[in-house]
Amino acid sequence: MSSMPPAERGGGSLKVHLGRDLADAIPPRDGSAAVVMVCGGGGAKAAAHIGALQALEEAGLSPGQFLGTSMGAVFATLFASGLGARAALERVASIDEREIVQTETFAFLKGLWARSLLKPLPLRRSLERMLGTRRFEDLKLPLTVTATDFDSGELVLFGAGGRSAPLIDVLWASCALPLFFPPVTIDGRRYCDGGLRSVLPLEAASIIPARLVVAVDVGPGFDELAGEGLPTGLPPVVETHNQAMTILMSEQTRAALAFWRQNPNRPPLLYVRPRVEKGATFRVDQVRRYVEEGYAATRAALAGLKSGAG
Repeated sequence: MSSMPPAERGGGSLKVHLGRDLADAIPPRDGSAAVVMVCGGGGAKAAAHIGALQALEEAGLSPGQFLGTSMGAVFATLFASGLGARAALERVASIDEREIVQTETFAFLKGLWARSLLKPLPLRRSLERMLGTRRFEDLKLPLTVTATDFDSGELVLFGAGGRSAPLIDVLWASCALPLFFPPVTIDGRRYCDGGLRSVLPLEAASIIPARLVVAVDVGPGFDELAGEGLPTGLPPVVETHNQAMTILMSEQTRAALAFWRQNPNRPPLLYVRPRVEKGATFRVDQVRRYVEEGYAATRAALAGLKSGAG
């Protein structure tokens, strides 16, 4: 498998470049020329954002601002730091699944009294190793990261247009999906995965002036494919939790998309839904394939945008 989808890859009519004239076809709105990229949560599947960025750059639609939640926020940070698609892939591919997924000692024996199933510090260390930037202020492009206030349920924005806090702490909190990871404390408040409130944070994107919003959705949904080689025989409580997250998050996304499309005052939305697999949150070994899926899905969405379809 190649390390990045080449520019000419694609099926059928998508084998040719879409061309930089596509950027000129989207009229500015309110004096803004920004293409905003919304990076949704989805664990390892969020690597599809790398392929999506590659396709956008080829089409002359390089994002000028990023907004992300959970692992989507991690990829958004890589892009906002100035890394291109290839460099971002190299950075992510250097992380091994075993570095992140380390079972909390005696978690299953503790049962209902366990704080989480996975150790939180390995995730933080992986974020620190993957990201060279430690502060929002050091990023080259504006970045907004969402997290959920664990005690109030409020969707909280950090970074551009939001609260100030250490970047690594914010990303660690945004990725802290309950059951697997415990909440992260920032300035005395507990925060957890932003996907609990908005796995595809379009509500937050609505406050950013843009001429085009590109939303890449790799979150749970009932259109997910049955994954091959996925672990079987998970404890019933874990399987039940995963299914509950699928129901909640897929409905969130459906409602957010419908609300966006019903509002004529919002900028055009390019919705990208790569082929994703059920239960693949921690499949770091499949990162390169998810990159290709993101590239193909974005090329298809761009072709529809250029033709005026969708």
